[in-house]
Amino acid sequence: MKMMNYYKIKIIIYFFMSRSLLKLLFLFITAVPIWAQKKYSFDQICERASVQTASKDIPKALKVADSLYMSAQHPLDKVKSLLLSAELYHSAGEFKKSICYGENAHSLLSQISDPEWFSRVNEFLAKEYRLVGLYQRSKKYTLQGIEAAKGITDSQKKSEVLGLLNQEMAYYEMEQGSYPDAIKYIELSLNAFGNDNIQDNGRAIAASYQILGDVYFKLKDYVISESCYRKAESLLKENCCILGLVYNGLGGIRLKQKNWKDAEIYLKKAENLADSSRSLKFKKAVYSNINDYYEGTGDTFKASLYAVKYVRAYDSLTARSREFAMRNPDTPAKPNKKSTQISIVKNTAIIVLIVSLIGIVIFFKTKQKKQRSKFRNIIRTQLQMISSRSESSPLKAENPDFSNISVEEVDDRAGGVDKKRNESLMTSETEAKLLELLDVFEKGELYNNKNMSLSFLAAELNTNTKYLSYVINQHKSADFKTYVNRLRINYIVDKLINDEKYRQYKISILADECGFSSHSKFASIFKAVTDFSPSAYIKYLDAENQSGKDVHIRENT
Repeated sequence: MKMMNYYKIKIIIYFFMSRSLLKLLFLFITAVPIWAQKKYSFDQICERASVQTASKDIPKALKVADSLYMSAQHPLDKVKSLLLSAELYHSAGEFKKSICYGENAHSLLSQISDPEWFSRVNEFLAKEYRLVGLYQRSKKYTLQGIEAAKGITDSQKKSEVLGLLNQEMAYYEMEQGSYPDAIKYIELSLNAFGNDNIQDNGRAIAASYQILGDVYFKLKDYVISESCYRKAESLLKENCCILGLVYNGLGGIRLKQKNWKDAEIYLKKAENLADSSRSLKFKKAVYSNINDYYEGTGDTFKASLYAVKYVRAYDSLTARSREFAMRNPDTPAKPNKKSTQISIVKNTAIIVLIVSLIGIVIFFKTKQKKQRSKFRNIIRTQLQMISSRSESSPLKAENPDFSNISVEEVDDRAGGVDKKRNESLMTSETEAKLLELLDVFEKGELYNNKNMSLSFLAAELNTNTKYLSYVINQHKSADFKTYVNRLRINYIVDKLINDEKYRQYKISILADECGFSSHSKFASIFKAVTDFSPSAYIKYLDAENQSGKDVHIRENT
């Protein structure tokens, strides 16, 4: 009996030992693939968050990216997770955060020796800084990326990165107006992508052709430009910003050809994509072309609507560029330890230099103010000369075109007999009161109202048209239409001098701003008052601000 119990116990022990051995064996067999899975899971999670999750839920994808960064053990993994976050913020239109994460990834590049990721981080930052208008900073990262890409061993990845980086150089050269160099970089980009990888890099290759179409459009070679746009269009199978730019380019070509029907078709397609896009540059380009379309077809109301849209996009883009310019200056070099041993003489020299620089800045600022004051005095002198000429013959003898351009097509003239009669009927108190009201009128902006007329203003001032016409003729040395036009030009001149953004606006927008019904009327009256066309006047101001010297622009009249 004891012997049987002994064998039972032995069998039970053997059974449990066998199960343990089987478990150990199972764990050993599965340990290798589990370890291998962990090795590659980081890249797989990055790709899943970037492609799958981001398309459905960007906040969720960002949480995944943050957790990847927290769990990353190596600098390269940290770079990958930071760049993933940067790309996700770019997709969400949050450029501040996208650049911040991109710069953090760039700061870790010194800890890795992977030329592919070094190039990718630089290419991303180059694109982001270009989109916010910091082209010099974009160029710096582009050149760093091109240099690093030379060390990529995988030929396919090397070609892809070099194709994108050469696109960035083409953008930079376009911004500088170096169109032949831009063409050279686009050709390098297309050569890098090659013909074998069109399916994999279809959108990137389409972007190269779209840029090339823009370059030839700038060169006014519309045949080649359209050919490039068509190649880009054939490569794009779904709606995207690049396709919108292609449609806008084709619409621009039709505008140059005055083919209004086809221009409308392409620009409507571009507008549909622009309205749903976060790209301010894309919106600005499309709204500019649509404004030109309505100007060309004579629909001034719709032209004004798109002028407003254009200005909003322009102002937002300018504000964003200025903000990034202030927030992202190039990092100054850190002083070394020996800097603490600088002698008193050197410190004194530095202080003197700083004081001198401040003095120079103050000097030029003061000089600039004096120049602007001088410029305004020139305008005032011109206006006084025009006023004095109007006493004898209100601008008809010397500039008949100006006299024929009126605020409204009404008869607001008062003959000499009427003047005397009005003078006898109107009391001195009424005349003085009207002058006070006109002073208030001149300080406001009511004269920019497009409905402005002699009867309109008389109603506003609670008087009659005869009294008002008499006071303006006698005390303002001009008839009503010349008086109002002069106020409008004074208003826009003041804006051009004191607010630089007005110099970036189209002439049609300036005309609309101060109440003129057309670009041509505004330009004619501006030239009559200032002796400059609006575009020449703006160039004068820009040249004065840049050089700090008296600049004289002569026009062929």
